[in-house]
Amino acid sequence: MPSLKSLALKGAIWTFAAYGFSQGIRLASNLILTRLLLPEFFGLMALVYTFIGGLTLFSDIGIGPSVIQNRRGNEPDFLNTAWTAQIIRGFGLWLCCLIIAWPVAALYEEPRLLWLVPVIGFTMVLGGLESMANYTLSREVAMGKLALFEISTQLIGTAVTVIWAWFDPTVWALAGGSLVAWSLRLIISHTLLPQVTPSRLKWDKDAIKEIISFGKWIFLSTAMMFLSTQSDRLLLGKFLSLEFLGIYSIAFTLGDLPRQINQKVYTKVLFPVMSKISDTPRSELRQKIMKSRQAALAGLMVVVVILASGGDIIIDFLYNENFESAGWILSIVALGLWPNLMADTLNPCLFAVGQPRYNAYGNFFSFLVIVVGIPGSIMILPEEIAPFGAVLAVALSELPFYIAIALGLYREKLSCLRQDAIFTGLLVVLLGSVLAVRTFLGLGLPWDGVFA
Repeated sequence: MPSLKSLALKGAIWTFAAYGFSQGIRLASNLILTRLLLPEFFGLMALVYTFIGGLTLFSDIGIGPSVIQNRRGNEPDFLNTAWTAQIIRGFGLWLCCLIIAWPVAALYEEPRLLWLVPVIGFTMVLGGLESMANYTLSREVAMGKLALFEISTQLIGTAVTVIWAWFDPTVWALAGGSLVAWSLRLIISHTLLPQVTPSRLKWDKDAIKEIISFGKWIFLSTAMMFLSTQSDRLLLGKFLSLEFLGIYSIAFTLGDLPRQINQKVYTKVLFPVMSKISDTPRSELRQKIMKSRQAALAGLMVVVVILASGGDIIIDFLYNENFESAGWILSIVALGLWPNLMADTLNPCLFAVGQPRYNAYGNFFSFLVIVVGIPGSIMILPEEIAPFGAVLAVALSELPFYIAIALGLYREKLSCLRQDAIFTGLLVVLLGSVLAVRTFLGLGLPWDGVFA
């Protein structure tokens, strides 16, 4: 156990540091690109990635998690079968991109989507050909090598995007950088574990059965996750405008930072570690979970308060006047994120004990809130505040996800409701205090611009 704790701590540090560096690259490129490219280009790419993300998630049978969780995860036959299945899926997804390109372009009356969808979709072929080495490294919680792999490919891809945008400020700069990054991932992934026999095509029926058996709930869960996390972009792009969608995407990218790093650490570190100790008695396991997430909740609480209380200030400092309305969007998105952050510190525990279904339930009900809330807000509210209602619906959609995860933990005797209630109370007090100081200083509230 001491060595496992040490491994988990090193993995968490590497993951946190790598993600911080990665987001630094992303933010720096964002600041440059928003000065070189029009907001509508970001809206276009948001739509493209939404549809591609949907295809990806609706076809996810949990190949990666199966390699990490399965007892045969280090066997060559299992790994090669998983790699073969991944390749088939990658080519199948690209074929789907070719099929949906015309209907998507027609739906949004945007001819550029006819080419962007299949071009960006080719990254799924490249991803399908990647080695299983990254999952093997995750299984062994060897996050250092994995972090360097991800950062190096992102850095080069970002450099290509910025240089391209400088000389040719079109949406194709964003597409070109993505293709370069995925091509590098493919090449480097096959050099990560030189001591391992190179990947080869293999079809082990027993391995496929085990992958599908574990992956059936992963499939449903990721499908529901797409609906709950991406349907906002589909609806906003259809009912409002590409310009608003581009602004929303910038705000959401910043507001979603706490969730992204939370998921990285808990999925890449806690899930493998919990899988190794999932047979521990529930009362003892619950205490370990509560202890491990205490510091994380405290840090996340502070970040949420900063983003929710100062979203307008952050946007005004980082971006030009074209993105001014992203300020109030950032504040609302960040505040609504809190239930999801609490749930995500616990969700991998349910996966580790073989209960991923609650994730699917939560994502489904989150999707229902969005699919009803966004169109309803736009149709019912006055035109000038309809966008506010739509973004508020996105924020409220995080509540059903937390409720589903909390229910699953309660049934598995791993409930942390009391701990969640304490930190939520602290967040309310801290946020209220900061907003009171803002008002006292004459700065108003972050969302005042909506009602001006």
